[in-house]
Amino acid sequence: MSARVEAITSALEAALAPHSLEVIDESHKHVGHEGARDGRGHFAVKVVSAAFAGMSPLSRHRRIYEALGGLMQTDIHAFSIVLAKTPDEADSA
Repeated sequence: MSARVEAITSALEAALAPHSLEVIDESHKHVGHEGARDGRGHFAVKVVSAAFAGMSPLSRHRRIYEALGGLMQTDIHAFSIVLAKTPDEADSA
């Protein structure tokens, strides 16, 4: 696991206590991309957390971005939220 994936994982675990979490490093797909020249990476995430209960999809996304904080300026160029559900929502899918 790369240091960036570890940092993202740690930040999300601390903020959301996820039931499940998958951080996917997609940086290899963007080699040579103008926005990736500064060395920051491209990532996607799947998060299942009880912390999302009662929150709209937009609020869930905001909560994830808040958890990432400064990583968005120092380590992350692009970030995709593939999944942000509660455990009950994930179980019924």
